[in-house]
Amino acid sequence: MKRIVLTGGGTAGHVTPNIALLPRLKELGYDIHYIGSYEGMEKKLIEDCGIPYYGISSGKLRRYFDVKNFSDPFKVLKGYGQARKLLKKLKPDVVFSKGGFVSVPVIFAAKRCHIPAIIHESDITPGLANKLAIPNAYKVCCNFPETLKYLPADKAILTGSPIRSELLSGNRQNALNYCHLTEEKPVILVVGGSSGSQFINEVVRGILPELLKNYQVIHLCGKGNLDKSLHGTPGYAQFEYANQELSDMFALADIVISRAGANSICELLALHKPNILIPLSANASRGDQILNAHSFEQQGFSMVIEEENLSNVVLLDAVQKLYENRDQYITAMKESKQMNSVETVVQIIEEAAKK
Repeated sequence: MKRIVLTGGGTAGHVTPNIALLPRLKELGYDIHYIGSYEGMEKKLIEDCGIPYYGISSGKLRRYFDVKNFSDPFKVLKGYGQARKLLKKLKPDVVFSKGGFVSVPVIFAAKRCHIPAIIHESDITPGLANKLAIPNAYKVCCNFPETLKYLPADKAILTGSPIRSELLSGNRQNALNYCHLTEEKPVILVVGGSSGSQFINEVVRGILPELLKNYQVIHLCGKGNLDKSLHGTPGYAQFEYANQELSDMFALADIVISRAGANSICELLALHKPNILIPLSANASRGDQILNAHSFEQQGFSMVIEEENLSNVVLLDAVQKLYENRDQYITAMKESKQMNSVETVVQIIEEAAKK
């Protein structure tokens, strides 16, 4: 039986693409194991999938001064030793990494153990963890054409991001029932990221009376961000977050307003959903969402409003323009080569496992 070790953690974006690969890997007969941090959020997600999970020491590598910079390198070294011991025990045919700092010692250990390792980079420019790991990788998969120039030519492959199959099989009627909406008006789905976005929430609610004249709104606003004064508003459904219901909400949505996390926008691409992207500002991130968003804009998949330019008037105007021109965005997404990513990535895994 072929055996694979998956790794990655720290955020949902470093785990969900791995989860998306599980059904196809199981179909192909792989014995699947996972290496993550001791108590990272990836632990519960993976254990809920019934995959054997192994925790190792993990330290964050920072570009800025922090007293933890003196202790975290020792955590990384400890993690390397633990990962090497695990790989020698498990003897996988291949390692697949979705990134995050816990993956760095695993990729280094795989190189030392002569096990081919594949890395997936979500953003346009590689993050620090992947920059460190890439020299030890067999191949590097990426989401954006622009990323290829930042990667070794003999390793880089444009694949797009693996998407969970259940996300592609939502049921409109289920969402209509769950959200208490009707077929009479088109639906806007607002997604502010895993923790929501207070700023986006405020702007959406500021134009809600205007939006509801022509649209219905499903608003995923983040934990603690529900507005009690809007409960029961006809045509408006607000939730802190969505789990199994998300695929149904996507099926119902005519257009989407979203942050620009790499995995999130790749899901919009796979679902062919016309979208307005409001990337996290450079003041609150390393600017990767801004680059992601503008790549999708240039490819004809999205409209982009940078947070600094977001206002009630700007967003309302963008919604109207997007809906009027939605067909051209759908056509562009259907013509994209960044589709069927699960199969493309698995083919690379299969090739590496035979080495």
